[in-house]
Amino acid sequence: MSDVRARLSTLWIVVLFTMIYADVLSFLDGEFLRGLMAGHAGGVPVTPLLLVGSAVMVEIPIVMVVLSRVSRPAMMRRVTLVAAPLTAAFIIGGGSAKPHYLLLAAVELVCLAVILRQVWRLETAPAVSRPAE
Repeated sequence: MSDVRARLSTLWIVVLFTMIYADVLSFLDGEFLRGLMAGHAGGVPVTPLLLVGSAVMVEIPIVMVVLSRVSRPAMMRRVTLVAAPLTAAFIIGGGSAKPHYLLLAAVELVCLAVILRQVWRLETAPAVSRPAE
């Protein structure tokens, strides 16, 4: 079980850092940076609500790093089955069509698919031992 916990936690770390790196690379695009300075991110007005929403969506992988390590298998499965699709929706809906973003989004989505596969296959009930016959 600890191997699965470590694997899940590591995959969430990869998703988190890749999300952050995609944003950092976007800041190197002069057009995008000028838009940010004018209060727009890819044509979307940067509002306090947008910033809070983005913070919440990035917080999901951060929390999942910890929960993957400490929560019981049944709880981890339920939370992950909500967190991974929400994170995927944020990646797809909040991204751009720039080549660097598409590459990094693909990495994130593959990691999320592996996370979902791992928790789906996770044994959540304790093994029942049968008496010897």
